[in-house]
Amino acid sequence: MPLDIEFSSDPARLDRDRVHAWLAEESYWAAGRSREAHDAAMAASRNYGVYDTRTGSQLAYARVITDGVTFAWLCDVFVAVEARGRGIGIALIDGVMADLASLDLKRIALTTADAHGLYERYGFGPVPDPDQWMARMGPALR
Repeated sequence: MPLDIEFSSDPARLDRDRVHAWLAEESYWAAGRSREAHDAAMAASRNYGVYDTRTGSQLAYARVITDGVTFAWLCDVFVAVEARGRGIGIALIDGVMADLASLDLKRIALTTADAHGLYERYGFGPVPDPDQWMARMGPALR
């Protein structure tokens, strides 16, 4: 991990305004997400951040939806544009995986359109039984 950053799972440190702006305005998967929906999603999830130790500013965010026993969904992973290329995403996922390790989960899932290489470093790959997976899309996703 670069010396000028630190990972945290403390939800009190999150810059909620910045995280919402990243996701609602800059991400392809949560474009237009309301602040209310985002706050509710954060409240029901484990939340993680990477911070600049010099300024305290948040550089990255991820959240995990989990029952804490059998399954987790890694989502809303975002690294600030100005912080990309510095190993911030690796530091973020290192911290998330370390935090989840003690849960001994059967499966951690995610979807990505553009970061396959990052997640493959952590053992993620295509689901072994794709014909068993299904999804019901809500009206906002159709």
